[in-house]
Amino acid sequence: MRKYLPFVVAMSLSVIVLFTPESGVPSSPPGTDKVVHCLLFALLAFTGLLARPRWILLALVGYAALSEVLQELITPLHRSGDVLDALTDVVGIGLGWGVAVLVARRVSARASR
Repeated sequence: MRKYLPFVVAMSLSVIVLFTPESGVPSSPPGTDKVVHCLLFALLAFTGLLARPRWILLALVGYAALSEVLQELITPLHRSGDVLDALTDVVGIGLGWGVAVLVARRVSARASR
């Protein structure tokens, strides 16, 4: 159960970040939202892969698309869905996957010494 806790925390953070009403989102320099999307989904992929569910990467791609659709449809949020945000999310998933693979290789190499 402990191996799922980092992913649950990351998922909770993502819900807060992605579904905070526009009025609660601080102003920031242009492009900051893309950095946040990328890092958030990298964190989700990394922690999800540490928990080891095989389906996590595909589920995260679906979550990336669904979150943008919901941002557009939930009118009280006053947010808009953005295809570029979803694509940035997928880049973040790839980044998290790559970091998880590197960490797994290092741990495996140390264990075999």
